[in-house]
Amino acid sequence: MADLTSNSSKMATLKTKQCLNLITRFINSRTPPFHYKNTRTLQTLAFEEIQSSPNKPDAPTAFILHGLLGSGRNWRSFSRNLASSLSEWRMVLVDMRNHGKSVDIEGLDPPHNMFNAAMDVANLVKEKGWEWPDVVIGHSMGGKVALQFAESCTRGDYGHSVSFPKQLWVLDSVPVEVSPEYSDGEVEKVLRTLHSLPSPIPSRSWLVNHMIQLGFSKSLSEWIGSNLKKSGEQESWAFDLKGAIQMFNSYRETSYWSLLEHPPKEMEIGLVVAEKSDRWDPDLIQRLESLSSRTGDESEGKFSLHVLPNSGHWVHVDNPKGLLEIVTPRMASLST
Repeated sequence: MADLTSNSSKMATLKTKQCLNLITRFINSRTPPFHYKNTRTLQTLAFEEIQSSPNKPDAPTAFILHGLLGSGRNWRSFSRNLASSLSEWRMVLVDMRNHGKSVDIEGLDPPHNMFNAAMDVANLVKEKGWEWPDVVIGHSMGGKVALQFAESCTRGDYGHSVSFPKQLWVLDSVPVEVSPEYSDGEVEKVLRTLHSLPSPIPSRSWLVNHMIQLGFSKSLSEWIGSNLKKSGEQESWAFDLKGAIQMFNSYRETSYWSLLEHPPKEMEIGLVVAEKSDRWDPDLIQRLESLSSRTGDESEGKFSLHVLPNSGHWVHVDNPKGLLEIVTPRMASLST
């Protein structure tokens, strides 16, 4: 972990363009045929299932939670590759409230915070009559939703018959309050810009050109443009911007340090820090390193810190192979 500390200053000076220029790159790999289900139920989250053996009963399950302004589809390629290595597993890609196909679902009422976003996941499990997920993988804001889900499971928020996840994977997600020093990054600038745009948006090409003129990279501008959808003769967002901003504010304000310090027995929490990410406070990195190297207590679960090399914030795009090499063996250990 010494390399991580020495690279901490580099993280803070990373140019956002380096991270975001890769957002449109695709993962090219051979994978076996997969079975997909796109499902939506009233007042529960939209989701998609990926499974190489759809008729296998009692398959271990991993929920995958996307980040701000994203959707489950952003994680299809990674999930296919993960499922090809873990053929017995079932992946559930969730569209969180205010995002993707969950935008139009009634009943996902405010406040739009981490607690309610995690409650949505629990309600989905209950509504579908599923077993509770064995693993929850969350990227960025989804990482904090995963932490909230685990915390709520352990204290009985969802009932006493709940089984908490055996593993959490928190991917480049700051698990504590975001320091003011790191509260004026690219994400905040994007949100402020989107909030100031006219409604309706004149066209996708207008939006992309406008974002570029404001100084955003072409790739980021095009990715933002891809989040527009046709609504009659007009363009509208594929996310609820006001609700997403509220969720992001909750992300910045919440801390799950106590859960990292004292995970419940038989739970593993793995935090993956992207080597080139620009959102990490060096002091926090040192605290996480110290926590990870602490001698384990058999009465509690485990916390581990992992560095994903050659990756910015978009871990599943920048270095999907490296991420798979971190996550896959630990998940495989649950089914042996």
